[in-house]
Amino acid sequence: MIRPAAKAALVALALSTTALSPIAHAQTKPTAPVAGVTVPPIVYEERTLANGLKVYTARDATTPNVTVQVWYGVGSKDDPEGRSGFAHLFEHLMFKSTRNMPTEYFDRLTEDVGGFNNASTYDDFTNYYEVVPANHLQRLLWAEAERLSSLVIDDAVFKSERDVVKEELRQRVLANPYGRFFSLNITQASFAQHPYKRPGIGSIEELDAATVDDVRAFHAAYYRPDNAALIVVGNYDEAQLNAWIDQYFAPLKTPASAIKPVTVVEPPRTGAKIVTTYGPNVPLPAVAMTWLAPAAANPDAPALSVLDAILSAGKSSRLYDALVYDQKIAQSIFSSTSTNAQPGIFYVGAIMAGGKTVEQGEASLTAQVAKLRAAPPTAAELAEAKAGLLADAVRSRETIDGRAFAIGYALRTEGDAARANTDLAALQAVTAVDVQRVAKTYLADDRKVTVRYLPESARPAGARDPFDAPKPTPSVTFSGAVTSLAPEAERLAPPVAGAPVAPVLPSPVEKTLANGLRVIVAKSSDLPLITADLTVRGGSGADPAGLAGVSSLTAELLTEGTKTRTATQVAAATEALGANLEAGSGWEASSLTLSIIADKAPQGLAIMADVAENPTFKADELERVKAEALDGLSVSLQRPGAVAGFAAPTVIYAGSGYGHVASGTPGSLPKITRDSLVKTHAAYWRPDNAILILTGDLTPEQGFALAETAFGGWVRPAGAAPAPIKGPTGYAPRNLIIDLPGAGQAAVVVVKPAILRSDPRYYAGLVANGVLGGGYSSRLNQEIRIKRGLSYGAGSSLSPRAAIGGFSANVQTKNESAAQVVTLIKEELARLGDTPASTGELAARKSVLVGDFGRDLGTSEGLGGILGNLAIYGVPLDEIQVFTSKIEAVSAADVQAFSKTMLDPAQTSVIVVGDAKTFGGTVKAVLPGAVEIPVSQLDLDSPTLVKGK
Repeated sequence: MIRPAAKAALVALALSTTALSPIAHAQTKPTAPVAGVTVPPIVYEERTLANGLKVYTARDATTPNVTVQVWYGVGSKDDPEGRSGFAHLFEHLMFKSTRNMPTEYFDRLTEDVGGFNNASTYDDFTNYYEVVPANHLQRLLWAEAERLSSLVIDDAVFKSERDVVKEELRQRVLANPYGRFFSLNITQASFAQHPYKRPGIGSIEELDAATVDDVRAFHAAYYRPDNAALIVVGNYDEAQLNAWIDQYFAPLKTPASAIKPVTVVEPPRTGAKIVTTYGPNVPLPAVAMTWLAPAAANPDAPALSVLDAILSAGKSSRLYDALVYDQKIAQSIFSSTSTNAQPGIFYVGAIMAGGKTVEQGEASLTAQVAKLRAAPPTAAELAEAKAGLLADAVRSRETIDGRAFAIGYALRTEGDAARANTDLAALQAVTAVDVQRVAKTYLADDRKVTVRYLPESARPAGARDPFDAPKPTPSVTFSGAVTSLAPEAERLAPPVAGAPVAPVLPSPVEKTLANGLRVIVAKSSDLPLITADLTVRGGSGADPAGLAGVSSLTAELLTEGTKTRTATQVAAATEALGANLEAGSGWEASSLTLSIIADKAPQGLAIMADVAENPTFKADELERVKAEALDGLSVSLQRPGAVAGFAAPTVIYAGSGYGHVASGTPGSLPKITRDSLVKTHAAYWRPDNAILILTGDLTPEQGFALAETAFGGWVRPAGAAPAPIKGPTGYAPRNLIIDLPGAGQAAVVVVKPAILRSDPRYYAGLVANGVLGGGYSSRLNQEIRIKRGLSYGAGSSLSPRAAIGGFSANVQTKNESAAQVVTLIKEELARLGDTPASTGELAARKSVLVGDFGRDLGTSEGLGGILGNLAIYGVPLDEIQVFTSKIEAVSAADVQAFSKTMLDPAQTSVIVVGDAKTFGGTVKAVLPGAVEIPVSQLDLDSPTLVKGK
């Protein structure tokens, strides 16, 4: 991960004083609740080794897992001049070889035993984190010490990972219509001198200019014990853990040279400025307004976090209410507050609605900020913002890696892990006057930079890019020690794994209410959090012919007003509880999901029941939501991966109710009327067609009582519930090339129908897909990313449902490599059916499946999702108890037989979306007979996908 772009990422980072740093030190008393939300403290121990390494540990005996994380005090701001992207490049290189670990061996120690590993790069730090079964703790400590002390950086590995980073840049930035805006332009325009202005992901030019000596020098400067913090959270013996830490980390030497700090001081702004930028394939203009803001450790940071929440957190926020709901001038809104160790920025912004201008957005955004300067927020707004932030803090610590992340984030952005405790107290102490004060202090109109983002077609003739191009910078000469992989006979072996820690599996209990509602309750943890999921059979497969999107819109409109609450009242009532209430529709089911603090569950479920039972589907709300959906489609139709996803259902399910875009199309959405939604709701949203799952901190008795109170009065209508939807009856492979001019990358999707959930080969299918494309070490990722650097990631998925099943392999690559990727995917499909998987490969991929399943069981939302799927597909709930044994029972012969029958490459359809002029004849050569469709002629409502045919 690099500097975040979209609001979803910004929300997480913006709450440096809350959601990402909710830690209580061992000696700190729990803070008093605000708005009824109490955030349990995390008790942790800390010490510093003689070599400067900081160590933080927090024991949790309720989990069978442990997370090991190392946070280095080097981020994108430390990239050398002319070498932006170096900190992020190391996020990749650290997973390669060391003196005693060959390349990719780190994945053998993590993913292949049922865990996972990852890393992220921010402006101020780079962190590396793993979650593994607790008996592998010693092995991970050994491996992290290896990475710190003896990383191998050779020319071949450097160039390979540089290619992968360039594909990540293309995917995140160049292939995304707003990637340049969020990842590059906002920060480039906001900082005059501070290196925060440089893109964390780098640039193609600066990455290409780098040499292996540059990289080695960077590693030597920053990857050292006194610039690292080791964080361990999970199930361990404290004395043994400390002994292992001393064994592996204490001997590491700290260089004599000092770490070079960033001392650049960003000058104060002396006036307002407008910066206009342009990008290809931009369907809707966008605008952001930025101000310089204090560092995350500043005493004003909590008030700015609350201000940020008041502006943009949820549908009752000021920006959403004004720009999206009331004025209808924006397709989406966003804001972000300071999260940097050194001064950062605060910004607000919007992607405009169709036909609206950036000037309209600027006027409305300016007015909303001015209101906060002129008058404090209301008591209700203040309480709602705090409740939401504190509830997010509870959710963030539901996992052991979330708790470790909170410790590390507080340390690296605020300089002290203990600040997380005081940050919570400071957040709770924020007053309405504080919010107004920081708005006045930091968000003045005469210190505002406005960043406009327009389509390239709007660029005036001769207009230059407002940002300087990267300047050529000479490489350094590295004269330090260079580590090489030791000969196999001389390598030190990792410690052996300890005795496994048996997981405690949840025991779901169920009953059916008098009205036919099936209720399932399962305790997932002692954290005061409850997830309620109400699922109804039906879904997008039941959309009437020609009206794709009816089920999706029906679900979305549930929260947009009831008989007793307007849309804004639903949002305000939910968010005042610190709750998240979301609706969605899949192919065979639709659902409402509520995440709420346990003691607020009765109030939250009452709102949820009202929304499910009494939606009004007001005509004006429907028209607004349709307009937003159409604007969203205009954005998605400029993303190659999204376009391929839209085409896939028509390709593999043509002639059935599943052969359309589930969320609707530019042609179908305008045709959908209120009557269609009313009929869909009446037919499917009824108690005898629904399942309510309650998970979290509750007993079965408590869950059933909550369900009876909230949903016991839901009246079952006369007549039988609707019959199950029938699946497709035929399929013929076909290949498509969709030309998306200017696309920064190509999407390659290989699809075909597959098994149903009831198929006895279900578990063989899961393992086969795991071998092919399930995880970093799967065959597709090995061949396409790791060996050839052609993509940021390659994977596959198997989707067995009640009436339909599907298989999909998905890769994004540079346009010039699309044909090669098609060939590689088909070769791997053929190999899977022709040759049995090895014993080691099969064991590793099974461990991934079992580990992922176990971690999902450990959160209220994950457990709710598993139980919901079992229930909707008619699978006994005790499948939870036997999942592992059924996975382990799958043999190599089972995988080969499944693959030969169900994953035959000759029976697949291939969809390639990209800039066809860059393909040459290569894609057509590997897909003879493929139909080429210009995106302007793509008709998502036609079975041929071609307008007029």
